Amino acid sequence: MPTFYNLKALIKGIRACKVIVLNPPPFANLILVSSSQTVADERALIQQESAAIRASFREEDSFQRHHNVAKLLYIHMLGSPAHFGQIECLKLVASPLFTDKRLGYLGIMLLLDENQEVLTLVTNSLKNDMNHSNMYAVGLALCTFANIASEEMSRDLANEIEKLLGSSNTYIRKKARTINAALCALRVIKKVPDIVDHFVGKAKNLLTDRNHGVLLTAITLVTEMCSIDEANLNEFRSAVPLLVRNLKSLVTTGYSPEHDVSGITDPFLQVKILRLMRILGKGDEQASEAMNDILAQVATNTDGSKNVGNSILYETVLTVLEIEADTGLRVMAINILGKFLSNRDNNIRYVALNTLNKVVTMDTNAVQRHRNTILDCLRDGDISIRRRALELSYALINEQNVRILVRELLAFLEVADDEFKLGLTTQISLAAERFAPNKRWHIDTVLRVLKLAGNFVREEVLSAFIRLVAHTPELQAYTASKLYLALKADISQESLTLAATWILGEYADILMEGGIVEDEKTTPVRDSEIIDLLLSCMDSPYSNYLIRQFVLAALTKASARPTTSQSEQDRVAEVLAKFTTSPELELQQRAVEFASLFTLGDMRAGVLEQMPAPELKVTVMGVVSEKKPVGSTKAQDADLLGDDTSTPTATTSTQPAQNAQSNQDLLAEIFGSSSATSSPSPPAPQPQKSSVDDILGLFGSNATPAAVPQTPSVPMSYPATPATAVPAMLTQAIPVTPATPSAPRLTAYSAYDKNGLKVTLTPQTSAAKPGIVMILARFQASGGSAITGISFQAAVPKSQQLQMLPMSNPNVNPGATETQQMRVVAPVGSNVRLRLRIGYTVDGETHQEQVDFAGFPPGLTGGSS
Repeated sequence: MPTFYNLKALIKGIRACKVIVLNPPPFANLILVSSSQTVADERALIQQESAAIRASFREEDSFQRHHNVAKLLYIHMLGSPAHFGQIECLKLVASPLFTDKRLGYLGIMLLLDENQEVLTLVTNSLKNDMNHSNMYAVGLALCTFANIASEEMSRDLANEIEKLLGSSNTYIRKKARTINAALCALRVIKKVPDIVDHFVGKAKNLLTDRNHGVLLTAITLVTEMCSIDEANLNEFRSAVPLLVRNLKSLVTTGYSPEHDVSGITDPFLQVKILRLMRILGKGDEQASEAMNDILAQVATNTDGSKNVGNSILYETVLTVLEIEADTGLRVMAINILGKFLSNRDNNIRYVALNTLNKVVTMDTNAVQRHRNTILDCLRDGDISIRRRALELSYALINEQNVRILVRELLAFLEVADDEFKLGLTTQISLAAERFAPNKRWHIDTVLRVLKLAGNFVREEVLSAFIRLVAHTPELQAYTASKLYLALKADISQESLTLAATWILGEYADILMEGGIVEDEKTTPVRDSEIIDLLLSCMDSPYSNYLIRQFVLAALTKASARPTTSQSEQDRVAEVLAKFTTSPELELQQRAVEFASLFTLGDMRAGVLEQMPAPELKVTVMGVVSEKKPVGSTKAQDADLLGDDTSTPTATTSTQPAQNAQSNQDLLAEIFGSSSATSSPSPPAPQPQKSSVDDILGLFGSNATPAAVPQTPSVPMSYPATPATAVPAMLTQAIPVTPATPSAPRLTAYSAYDKNGLKVTLTPQTSAAKPGIVMILARFQASGGSAITGISFQAAVPKSQQLQMLPMSNPNVNPGATETQQMRVVAPVGSNVRLRLRIGYTVDGETHQEQVDFAGFPPGLTGGSS
């Protein structure tokens, strides 16, 4: 016999195992409970009682069965095994007593799940109780059904559920509706989609019920049905006026103590209605038109002083932005989000910023009205809010407000955490390159970035800045003067040091001729001062091997300028001689080569003359426009807004070839290293031109026909430091004529198949040209939606080289196939491996993924099989 007669006695026995120790007066309110010994006693007591319950079950003691199952469920709640009581729960369910049924069903819900074989024995009991004359017994069966129903049980009892949905008994109808929402929406529709039509009509009828509980779960059911199967949308769009009426009654109803929550009538039901309206109104103008008035009423009449009201306002905003709402209604929704930004609750502010980030492209002007509030969030103490505010600030920048927003971002850069600085410097440089009113302001902005966060600047930003200076001869003296002063004041910022040494070496003669301009005063600068400054960078504790390489190159270039005296040239020669024995191999090689130039006489000046402006125009951020005004060349410190009030007369337009060539951006964001970028294709063929590399490869190197747009070859190199060398482009151009499809044996290999986009790669080789593989990439929309804005970028290992033609069309319609040709040059006998970065938009959702592909068979590049 069990040690304890009933559940109450068992609970007392377990509690008796816990020793309660009362503390002295200063700590009288603290109670210490149990010790390791009492835990063992409790475990032993549970094991003893479990054994006694098993023995009682074997004796078929029907009188004690109810008490034993109750104790067993309590033991189960304490975490001990109780599976041996499953059959006893089924026996209680078969009992005519309601108390036994209630405990039996509770045990079934706790001890069984849909994967248990014992569950098949429950189906008949559930069917009988669903037809029971006692409505409470029907409710017990329905609750159990909702929790444990399997696919087979759903099929067997779907008809009973459908009958109960139309019951005249409010209690049964409420319970049946709950089961229908929890079971049919989540189980039947997912597991048995072919019988979902049985519930459509009943679900519509439930929407007319006045009981809030019935409405709540009926709307949940309809929402699930519409979300899982879009074919049901048209069935329920006819119920939109009914939903509008229900929502209007909730908004206009006075105080209702039964449903009132902080002065709002049943906010849970309001939120459910709004979510269903969002689904039904999306893409349907007629349904959206019927919702406009009530949504405006909800947004106007809901009190936003408490979280309950804010939750309804937030759902209203999401609904307005999702459906085909009027422009005025959208503006009102964005204004509500703007009010959320002023809320003291950080959670509400975060939600508002996150939502504004999603809708800023939908109505930028409406979001711009809250620009000041968004900028205030940059000073918030919560790092999550600062991050979201930064993302939103980037999206708000345009030609009209670029001065103001960049000034605010630069102010934030001064106090930002290190984790923000890399993204900040990149985004500020991007904004300056895209929207700069003139080049003077652009240069001032990048100079400010280099001063504030020179250790957190991407190599692409530095290359773009030097390229900009090279293309702006009017401002070269101004830039050299600014960088000279900045480097003299601070040599701890790596990118600032690199930019300054490059500019000072390249334009040292211009600087000496124009002098240093500071506070409207021009101060002459001697060649010895420039050499001293460069040497101080070499000996600085902040110097690294890359800076030393730059300094050696800058010293050599500066020494070849006609304004440099012979004594300073001899001084540079001595420095180079010292580094010819440097333990750093790169420095030693450079020093030896530079020193040998001093023996060439007049030829040295020709070798080290100023580099022509590089032909490459496209950078990782955008296009260096030649049409932008230079701006004021007045040599004085300008504030962050600039001292030039002129505005560009025409916006920069990109050529169609640039639009088509989406893979021209550098792939450093994937691999952490920089690469050369290819020049856009001109409208007519031109003679082949070779771009001039600087001594440290800032601009990359390519020798390709200008008429053929190319994509840079990017090595699979992983260091993310500015020291990563820029690989050379292939010297052979890709033939413009595509390869003729001559081989029926060509095999397509799947490289990517997600979200409705399928990408296959088909290699083609020639025995006459081992080591060269032509690859045709095919893009297909495998789903029913069009794929837009495809950006396809590829990279190969360092031992291989890659060229790419532009994609035939970045938009792929269902049933259509777009192509892109690639050419890989690899060592004979090696395997071709690709790293792919694919970005695209489908159904309004943007995807960007990186894939490593090594699916080509060995032997493509020739060699021994």
